[in-house]
Amino acid sequence: MRQTFAIGIGGAAGQGVATPGDIFAKIFSRRGLHLNAYNAYQSIIRGGHTFLTIRAGPEKVTNMGDCIDLLIPLNQDSMNRHLALLSTGAACIYNADTIKPGATGDGVQLCPLPVSKLADITRNKVAQNTLAIGAGLNMMGISFQALENALTEQFKKKGEAVVTENVGIARAGYDHAASKFKPFAWPLPMTENRYAVLSGNIAMAMGGAAAGVKFYCAYPMSPSTGVLHWMAAHARKAGIMVRQVEDEIGVVNMAIGAAHAGVRAMCATSGGGFALMSEGLGMSAMMETPVVVIDCQRAGPSTGVPTKTEQGDLWQMLGAAFGDYPRVIASPLDIGDCFKIIPEMFNLVDRFQCPGMVLCDLLLSEGRLSVDPKDLGFTPVIDRGELITTANGTPSSPATSGDYRRYEITESGISPRAIPGVPGHVHTAATDEHDEDGVLISDEFTNTVKRRAMMEKRMRKVTGIEAAIPPPALWGPRNADVTLIGWGSTSGVIEEACEILSEQGISANQLQIRWLVPLHGEAIVEILKGARHTIIVENNYSGQFARYLRSESSYVPNGYIRKYDGEPFMPHHIVEAVKEQLTGKTTLSVPAHEIMV
Repeated sequence: MRQTFAIGIGGAAGQGVATPGDIFAKIFSRRGLHLNAYNAYQSIIRGGHTFLTIRAGPEKVTNMGDCIDLLIPLNQDSMNRHLALLSTGAACIYNADTIKPGATGDGVQLCPLPVSKLADITRNKVAQNTLAIGAGLNMMGISFQALENALTEQFKKKGEAVVTENVGIARAGYDHAASKFKPFAWPLPMTENRYAVLSGNIAMAMGGAAAGVKFYCAYPMSPSTGVLHWMAAHARKAGIMVRQVEDEIGVVNMAIGAAHAGVRAMCATSGGGFALMSEGLGMSAMMETPVVVIDCQRAGPSTGVPTKTEQGDLWQMLGAAFGDYPRVIASPLDIGDCFKIIPEMFNLVDRFQCPGMVLCDLLLSEGRLSVDPKDLGFTPVIDRGELITTANGTPSSPATSGDYRRYEITESGISPRAIPGVPGHVHTAATDEHDEDGVLISDEFTNTVKRRAMMEKRMRKVTGIEAAIPPPALWGPRNADVTLIGWGSTSGVIEEACEILSEQGISANQLQIRWLVPLHGEAIVEILKGARHTIIVENNYSGQFARYLRSESSYVPNGYIRKYDGEPFMPHHIVEAVKEQLTGKTTLSVPAHEIMV
């Protein structure tokens, strides 16, 4: 099993949980360690409870794991909630002036910090945070220089005095740990690699910039707002026009308008905002104008639990807009894939002139992952499809003055798309059904022949889309005892669960679905035909993907594992549920989340 080290930092909103997390993440990534971070927090500015988990190791870290090696509780509530997560060899660093520890398991080291003696808390209200960072890094065997460098970068905008003060406090914590606390059994290694640390939102925004997006708009809605933040911060440098719009109806219409004018356009929202975009997506389909919409799922329905994760929007996306139309829907597998999937999606929607939807979730959107910069390809292949930008037309569609047919009926269903204003390529673009030249058929009379021909033309694109997208592949031994089926963000935790099961004598493999539309149902059934025992794992109540797979292929698995408490799966949730089902106790497991957030 891969060797990792996990830190849990708990406190109330406003106590500065994020800053220690940023510093640990920066130091770990610069040591060449992979990391995965997840922040469980409430939708309030102050108070409540926040628990940030950072897990690092020399091999790829795909999820937050099952346990904590170092707990830093910033208040009594966090101590009470999370101390039980520590097992033999773990430690808890806490403010001895204000926090009292409870009972611990065998081999857990309690590390009280006399905060008022080590720092002037009248000057620095969050001195306990900096002291704990210093103490923790000493116990991990990391040099103080690494911490000093990180603190200097963190606070340099606040001036030299603030940097000096924080470095001094960190040194006090570092030296106190050296004399009072026992180091961890294994020091964190250092490799020659260097990794970037990205959230899914930043990765998708950067993917859009790499894909050539020139227009981005959004209405702020967590957990998608990070995409807007990155776009706004880098708009001038990246040459992207960024607009914050009054609501999501305006957002999708503005994005489609920009795409109609010829640029690549993108927008992002969450489930409630996506609901408002539904009619606009139908317009994109009818006008055959490509646009990319990102839905960062959170727990619903309605405003639900705004700061918690879920995979609950699949059927909303499948049914977005009314009527039949071609579309592409994909769900990234991890934060690195959030970057890669955007250029791929733009090439598909440009080529097939249809809307494309990216179904992300809070776990990826606001989580953080170490990514090798070499994997961030900022010069991807760009395919704009049948796009006419000059009066000379294209080789496949030579310009003939006055005879341009924007919706020409073709064998592939793809018609030449001219940017408005190109001489000789005048056409009507509207939301009504139309003839090949764009003239609305309802303006003369509802011509049934023309309506049928145009509908069939559009839907012929589906065949091309299916051919352009690869079917999913099975990971792991072919003849495994159990096959775990997931989609999107459950990829990493299922992968680790398979490793644990294999170590415990239960061979396991994994089928992870990235492309949801088209689904490649026949290929999935063929893969699963020889499986001994199949279980679908997903973060929602009703088993939305299980229903979708059954509707498309008639396939019914042997069991289900579902989680809908707002928190992501941990590896042991899946491992224990698999064992439960293999012994015949149940076919539906709903794991409980031990971290009370």
